[in-house]
Amino acid sequence: MNSTDELVYEREGRVAWLLFNRPKVRNAMTWGMYDALERTCHELNDDPEIDVVVLRGVGGEAFVAGTDIKQFSAFSEAQDALDYERRIDRVMATLEALKKPTIALIEGFCIGGGAAIAMACDFRYCTPDLKFGVPIARTLGNCVSMNNVSRMVDLVGPARAKEVLMLASIIKADEAKQAGLVTGVIDHQDIEGEVRKVIEKLQSFAPLTIRASKEAIRRFQKYHVPEDGQDDDLIALCYTSEDFHGAVDAFINKTPHAWRGR
Repeated sequence: MNSTDELVYEREGRVAWLLFNRPKVRNAMTWGMYDALERTCHELNDDPEIDVVVLRGVGGEAFVAGTDIKQFSAFSEAQDALDYERRIDRVMATLEALKKPTIALIEGFCIGGGAAIAMACDFRYCTPDLKFGVPIARTLGNCVSMNNVSRMVDLVGPARAKEVLMLASIIKADEAKQAGLVTGVIDHQDIEGEVRKVIEKLQSFAPLTIRASKEAIRRFQKYHVPEDGQDDDLIALCYTSEDFHGAVDAFINKTPHAWRGR
């Protein structure tokens, strides 16, 4: 299986480690990284020699701090936004449906697209400096797909999902553990060792039971996943607005931005 410079694949015995490798920008995702993640998940699905998949950010400061904002500068019409959100939906659905157990090892920032990736994993272990959120109401003025909203509501409930999306709240480690968003909070120096213990436990259990349990839960959750296209109007509303384009420019150039509601 091939690595890229930005998404590194490492194999240790029967465990696959996928490393997001852009530490200078807190591992912000490029289009190529999303495509590589989807492709790698397909390949891992067909690999009988892999039992468990771990996803981790390089550098110790961030899991993934969102999508690289510079890429949004090229968006000029609604279809650009729809294509982007559908790409994200497709990648997250592929990760979520992976037949192997998946673990997100989260150190520090887990924002935007990083939050989406983590929520698509089966287990999430974080360090005490976790910063989990989707603060787009404060930063860019775009929106997330209803599929990702559905995952968030499943994990933290409607009230806290509104705090994250509407109040741009950042969830920290203790709150994340209390809400059931993460499975455990572990110090930086111990988290890899603890995750390896979880891997060993998963490898010692009945693999078909684990696979069936994971798939049964995924099928149950699909009952309330929205139909394709149900959020097209919401995506177009935000991504084609003056606010979004102005906020992207302000974010890239580190200048102030005033919301206009249009």
